[in-house]
Amino acid sequence: MSQKKVLVTGAGGFIGHHLVTELKKKGYWVRGVDWKYPEFQQSAADEFELLDLRRWDNCIQATRGVDEVYALAADMGGMGFISCHHSEILHNNSLINIHTLEAARIQNVERYFYTSSACIYPEYKQTDTNVTPLKESDAYPAMPQDAYGWEKLIAEHLCTHYREDYGMNTHIVRFHNIFGPNGTWIGGREKAPAALCRKIAVAKLTNDPVIDLWGDGEQTRSFCYIDDCVKGIYKLMQSDYHEPLNLGQDRMVSINQLADIIADIAGYPVEKVHILGPMGVRGRNSDNTLLRNVLQWEPEISLEDGLARTYSWIEGLVKERLASAPDKKQAIEELKTSKIFSAPCK
Repeated sequence: MSQKKVLVTGAGGFIGHHLVTELKKKGYWVRGVDWKYPEFQQSAADEFELLDLRRWDNCIQATRGVDEVYALAADMGGMGFISCHHSEILHNNSLINIHTLEAARIQNVERYFYTSSACIYPEYKQTDTNVTPLKESDAYPAMPQDAYGWEKLIAEHLCTHYREDYGMNTHIVRFHNIFGPNGTWIGGREKAPAALCRKIAVAKLTNDPVIDLWGDGEQTRSFCYIDDCVKGIYKLMQSDYHEPLNLGQDRMVSINQLADIIADIAGYPVEKVHILGPMGVRGRNSDNTLLRNVLQWEPEISLEDGLARTYSWIEGLVKERLASAPDKKQAIEELKTSKIFSAPCK
């Protein structure tokens, strides 16, 4: 049997980088494609091509000669980014999604995996901190909060229609707040777990316990560790299930609680100061009933274990940044800052 060849788009990003590593361990030949290389480690991909997948010709080049496509490429970030980049996100990601899927069809790709998001769920179902866990069927009537959610929802439909019209073997996952090492941790695109790990590491290393949090900190979420995410991706790709499927933990915590857990891991109590900033929906949690039924599996790594691994990695980066900074005071300020983009966000 010949070796399967797969394409991972977004292979320079957080989840894509981890997925490439896992697929190589499983014996696949892997081509990674992104408009940037992985930031923290060299890619394990057999080939890595720098391509802008907003362009049709680049999508044709990326999908050549592969059996399967894992489509993870997206212009995205945490709330500080997606809350003000609506037109840019909708434009860029729509081009990426449409061109990549059509190129895969033309190239007769056997299996196509699309990575959607819990951001597709309606804002009206996420107005309370004690939110009812979101089932896949809760997506409609549709009313995502941001353009990021709308473009993901449209791409889900596109995958479904390509399966119905052309017989493509498509799979769709909805991620719920994936976190872990080797992801964005500073600069404005990072998500809450990484941002809080960074702030608490700075507090500990500078002996200044004050950290800032956007809003009152009572907004709630569930968080899934990267190793479970990658395992779930692979299991779904090998299944015969084609409808959208949640992938995340179903344990909900507030952002205040998340900060306290990380502070306990760091061994350094912090003082939380609440500031103005984008908070997203009030509450969000994953209903994993369908996930368990379809895959006979669900995420296994606890929030505490995942955060301990993530905090250790980020604290090491903070130490390095502080040790090498020519202006330590300025470096501390940059590390503590919660960057909020304002339009036009460039």
